[in-house]
Amino acid sequence: MIYLFLFLKLLFRRKYLKNLVIKATEKTPYIDFDLKHNILKIKGQSYPEDTFKFYTPILTWLNSYKKNLNKNSEILVKLEIIYFNSSTAKVLFDIFDMFEDIAKTGAKVTVSWLYDEEDETIKEYGEEFAEDFIYLSFNLVSSKFA
Repeated sequence: MIYLFLFLKLLFRRKYLKNLVIKATEKTPYIDFDLKHNILKIKGQSYPEDTFKFYTPILTWLNSYKKNLNKNSEILVKLEIIYFNSSTAKVLFDIFDMFEDIAKTGAKVTVSWLYDEEDETIKEYGEEFAEDFIYLSFNLVSSKFA
């Protein structure tokens, strides 16, 4: 993880941002931020032992992304998180807050919140985030997960 952070730091110094892809583990989600298409995906479970350590490089990357973004961009944030802990909920709030700032500048930010049709808790989290971030267009999408 430290190598990822150092690698991202080096990229930012050069003012050259690349796609961010992090493989999923048993406790952390798959992350895929595609710069070319402005599609940011987070998929899986999120209950890392050290949430701050896992998400700091991601938040740093997003901060650089935010600074270098065209204000007329269209961004899709696609979340398919089947479980997350309270510290991840705080990080998600921080991520949405960054996208809210981006949307306030004129960019169109759509959040696609996918949840299992039988999981009321994840659905309710999506509804709460949608209420908190009025500049983001939230789409809550029910699906049957295997």
